[in-house]
Amino acid sequence: MSGDTIEHGPKTASGPARGQNRTTVSPGRAARELCLRQDEFDIAVLLGHIRTRRDEGSGGRCVDRAEIDRLRYRERFPGHLREQLTTVGTREGARLLGVTPARFVRLARLGLVVPVTFRITRDRSVVWRYPVGELRLFAGDPEHAALLRQQLPQHLRDQLDAGVDLRARNWRRRYLRCLLRQAEDAWDRAACAASLLDPVTVSETVTDPSERARLLRLRQLPPGHGAPGSPTARLVERITTAQDADEVERLRADLQRTVREARRSRPAPRHTGPTRQELRPCAAGHGQRTAPHGPARPSPDRNAHALLGRLLGTRHTTAAPEKAVVGSARRAHRLRYLTAGAYTARNRPSCTTDTSSRPCRS
Repeated sequence: MSGDTIEHGPKTASGPARGQNRTTVSPGRAARELCLRQDEFDIAVLLGHIRTRRDEGSGGRCVDRAEIDRLRYRERFPGHLREQLTTVGTREGARLLGVTPARFVRLARLGLVVPVTFRITRDRSVVWRYPVGELRLFAGDPEHAALLRQQLPQHLRDQLDAGVDLRARNWRRRYLRCLLRQAEDAWDRAACAASLLDPVTVSETVTDPSERARLLRLRQLPPGHGAPGSPTARLVERITTAQDADEVERLRADLQRTVREARRSRPAPRHTGPTRQELRPCAAGHGQRTAPHGPARPSPDRNAHALLGRLLGTRHTTAAPEKAVVGSARRAHRLRYLTAGAYTARNRPSCTTDTSSRPCRS
């Protein structure tokens, strides 16, 4: 064979096996490889123990393989990691601080201990969960001995009497810090503030449709609880959305500032769809637009003639005028013959129903 001939031999599987040697994995896969439940994985992300990033393909979150290897090669894996993710409720937390559950709730309402997650019970009551590591640090701090052993100061008691409850707000603050840690650019930082604001406030703050669409696409909503529109879902929305006026104004100011920064670094792409003039049909008398590609559709009259030709056993053609006249005469004769046969068969008595009494059609 000549030197210019290329021989194609049998193909061999030289690439990596499916699911192996991937640089990123999904959050569910990462939780299984780290021997964590899904709720433990979410807490690890919220506390900053596991870093995730945006998946360009699916638009969700993913975990780098290097991040998983970093955690797996630590000492006492996975026991030490799971100890850092342990959370407790009010009774267990009060036992760790050495106080009564009532005092623990007062400390939580004042924002001295911050919850990391929550769940909604069947009777729609909120159960807050607190990280064990932070509670142990709080109990071991000498400055907090008076809060745990003595009566609360008067200004703190006045706040409790006024109905102060900072548990939801402190959870949102922790969640915002988690989002900012994982932000990759200015638009991600702007979407962090938008994640804690309701869509109406976001629309009033960001008036540009392209920028608003980009923020709504990048914003990360907290894990949902309950069916959409249910009382449980509305309660979760009230917890995860900024409620206090000062908190809303602060988030709106952050949103405006970060959007200005993102606009300078990389403007949002504009929508380049057809204009209204292109979508408007042509007026009568000004010409008709034809499709730029593809054959023109046959007219309804042509379709009717073709259907009649198939019924009569002939084919629609554009022959000479004299041939067309002869063909028309033959088709008319055959049509009269078939019509007569049809009426004869219709007026013939049936074995099941008597149709001989029907009047003949002229």
